[in-house]
Amino acid sequence: MLRLFQKNNPVSGPVEFLLVGLGNPGKQYENTRHNAGFMAVERIAEKHHTEIKRLKFKGLVGECSLAGKKVLLLKPSTFMNLSGQSVKEAMTFYKLPPERVIVLYDDINLEPGKLRIRRKGSDGGHNGMKNIIYLSGSDQFPRIRLGVGKKPHPDYNLADWVLSRFTPQEQKDLSLALDNAAAAVELMVAGNTDKAMNLYNS
Repeated sequence: MLRLFQKNNPVSGPVEFLLVGLGNPGKQYENTRHNAGFMAVERIAEKHHTEIKRLKFKGLVGECSLAGKKVLLLKPSTFMNLSGQSVKEAMTFYKLPPERVIVLYDDINLEPGKLRIRRKGSDGGHNGMKNIIYLSGSDQFPRIRLGVGKKPHPDYNLADWVLSRFTPQEQKDLSLALDNAAAAVELMVAGNTDKAMNLYNS
């Protein structure tokens, strides 16, 4: 039982990595498909006995230690399409290059439970990632895309779909993906992105 109350004591010194989960703030968006990124950083915080609740950089932040490095967990409060404002502020403050900013977000082209880890790349049509790339001027961000499932039929409104909630079975599949994302992030921070890709890409 003690473990529930253990705090994760971040290593001292400056923040070395930024871990960003993308989503929309507010009760009405909790546990929707578009908030898979928020759920992922929350799972990481939970596993490392920390909380993401301090207001900073137009978002909510928490700190923890991963692979012996000090990491800032960030959930932008700007709404998805303006996520780059929050990310850019934090990057500038800590003087972090994009290579040390890991972004976690939803992907409708992957089934729930699946992960896709990449070292860098285009926004793939994701508005949060699009804004981060646009405002930072770089696409060199390592990222973990979390499957949330594709639209049930082509005519289904995309906005309605990404703001819908998971079925109980999808929730179970997603929970496994969140655990895998937490493990993958630790490998990536340790400099083992290839290993993370080999183990968790699906």
